[in-house]
Amino acid sequence: MPKLKTHKGTKKVINVRKSGTITIGRPGSRHNTGKKSSAVNRKNRYGSTLSKADYNRLKEII
Repeated sequence: MPKLKTHKGTKKVINVRKSGTITIGRPGSRHNTGKKSSAVNRKNRYGSTLSKADYNRLKEII
């Protein structure tokens, strides 16, 4: 069976930590932030961890 290629779009979005957990950015933080509350914008600065179900779904392509 040939080697699987890494999905380059996913590679640009996620970050794998040393412990193996995967961090992703939060949705809704790219544009139109002027109309969103400052609390929402503050919360979007920090990433969130990938859930176990999403990890199982994405582990083939990363």
